[in-house]
Amino acid sequence: MSEANTSARRDQPIGQTLINQGVISDDQLRIALLEQMKLNQPVGRLLVTLGFVSEATLRDALSSYLGKRTITLAQVIIDPAALRLVPCEVAKRYHLLPLEYVAADHKLTIAISDPSNIVAIDRLRALMPHQTAIETLLAGESEIACAIDHYYGHDLSIDGILHEIETGEIDHRSLAATSDQYNQPVVRLVDALLTDAVKHAASDIHFEPEAGFLRIRYRIDGILRQIRSLHKSYWPAMAVRIKVMSGMNIAETRAPQDGRIYLNVSGHPVDFRVAAQPTLHGENLVLRILDRQRGIVSLDRLGLDEGQLDLLKRMISRPEGIILVTGPTGSGKTTTLYSILQHISEEGINVMTLEDPVEYPMAMIRQTSVAESAKLDFANGIRSMMRQDPDVILVGEIRDTDTAKMAFRAAMTGHQVYSTLHTNSAIGVLPRLLDIGILPEIMAGNIIGIIAQRLVRRLCPHCRIPHRAEPDECRLLCSEPPAPIIYRATGCESCEFMGYRGRIAIVELLRMDSDIDELVATHTTAGEIRKAAIAKGFRPLAEDGLRRVLDGTTSLEEVARVIDLSERR
Repeated sequence: MSEANTSARRDQPIGQTLINQGVISDDQLRIALLEQMKLNQPVGRLLVTLGFVSEATLRDALSSYLGKRTITLAQVIIDPAALRLVPCEVAKRYHLLPLEYVAADHKLTIAISDPSNIVAIDRLRALMPHQTAIETLLAGESEIACAIDHYYGHDLSIDGILHEIETGEIDHRSLAATSDQYNQPVVRLVDALLTDAVKHAASDIHFEPEAGFLRIRYRIDGILRQIRSLHKSYWPAMAVRIKVMSGMNIAETRAPQDGRIYLNVSGHPVDFRVAAQPTLHGENLVLRILDRQRGIVSLDRLGLDEGQLDLLKRMISRPEGIILVTGPTGSGKTTTLYSILQHISEEGINVMTLEDPVEYPMAMIRQTSVAESAKLDFANGIRSMMRQDPDVILVGEIRDTDTAKMAFRAAMTGHQVYSTLHTNSAIGVLPRLLDIGILPEIMAGNIIGIIAQRLVRRLCPHCRIPHRAEPDECRLLCSEPPAPIIYRATGCESCEFMGYRGRIAIVELLRMDSDIDELVATHTTAGEIRKAAIAKGFRPLAEDGLRRVLDGTTSLEEVARVIDLSERR
């Protein structure tokens, strides 16, 4: 009896919270507490059993009271490694579901109906490797029970699913059904591949049908890497499953299509932008992975040195004008722009964006996707946004004369404008704008600054090898004797024998001032503008890249892969 009373006292606050919210009455709580003395079950579970509250209401109340995040398990993809660590009987007994296990960080994420259940957490800790941290997310008890039946009843490893497909009959027609078809191995195969790609920090998944097989490649740290080769007979059912998930027309195979998938992968939200392209051997599908946990970083984590960060903050402090970010596809332009918007966003200003499409939803920022069907392109979108009283406008990309003119018009009427452009360098933006019809007189005084950037892979800290720079490397580094110590990539288990792990931006920042504006307005050549900028402290991309070589962050070969160093030889 005393144990039940202790439990009742422990659970009293959530009952009081529900009363304060007007969800239950004093009488209903009293009934639940009396039932608890008999059954020795949590008050929350009894309130649901008695029909006084719904499971979703209880979950939200617990979330508010405990300060815990909630998760809906209906569209969650589970990490097989986490399932292998927690036996099914433990999951059922304590009403919990393992979501993700990160071995490198010694961290297990679980969904649980009662995060205050210390016995359950202690039991988990006893099962885990030493010093494993356990993160809890709130989920409904019936949701967890249903998910346990789903996930523990099937093999979730890619090899296991492939073996099941090879030895069993698959009903491909059922894959297009809207009901739950999780027992189908192809459904689990697609889920397993999506989970695997997210765990490998891939930015894209390529499904590429050939004459006799299906090639699957991930783009990791900017480099495509082949992961699997499957028999061609698997592809039709897999393609149908991906198209159903992304809302595409499964009957259309001869025209390009676009779609989007919203999922919880290992406990956190991940979006997949899906593009289908008909090819000689079938539909080619590419999924762009938009992981919100990795997609938006603070300005301090962009990899800028102290001088660059100070210069960037001075640029974005100007109240009106346009800031342009330039670089090839996949060079991190969107990440930089989102980091800037996150830095400046506050209650007192209205930030609006026009993107193709919106990649990462951000709080307090009005985001719009351009849509051909609604005749909303960049130029028309800027006109529309100007009537929404914006302070800051982000235009996804300047592609044509109309968009460029509207962006500069917004900058000239007292707005701060951000956009991207495809050029090879910061100085190269000026002739590019001239080429698409922006007059030098308009550019001068209205461009705050230009950021050009590339992404280079970081050397794996566990296996990089130091060596004394050779004569030709010293020439590239412009280094005086003695030759500096730099590093080469080798490869180990930690980096999957690639020699690199993760990426960092190398940038050049051109801040426009009155002298450079005067050169632009008088049609001075790009070479002369570059000389004037360097005299004022401008550091070109190559210089920033070689700085990263000298501090051991990356290798000379990696910098040469993304930047032309031939002029330095």
